[in-house]
Amino acid sequence: MNTVIVHIDCATDTIPEVAEALAALEGVSEVYSVAGGVDLIAIVRVPQFDDIAEVIAGQISKTPGVVNTETFVAFRAYSKHDLEDAFAIGLPDAD
Repeated sequence: MNTVIVHIDCATDTIPEVAEALAALEGVSEVYSVAGGVDLIAIVRVPQFDDIAEVIAGQISKTPGVVNTETFVAFRAYSKHDLEDAFAIGLPDAD
């Protein structure tokens, strides 16, 4: 799985609508409204490296209200959480 972090600048009056539109896109797993230098951060997870261009350039950048994007491709994840379990289908046993 390829993980990409996308910083997104939006037209100020469209942030909630853009966030909802982006969250509905295939390949976008999460969208966060944030404080700081950008308006939104999207997490994109796609199986093939070539799919990144389709999601970013083909969909996110063309979403009405998106003004600019900056894309960061993740090489490796360092986490205390087991990301495979977090994104697995089904719930872990509650024993």
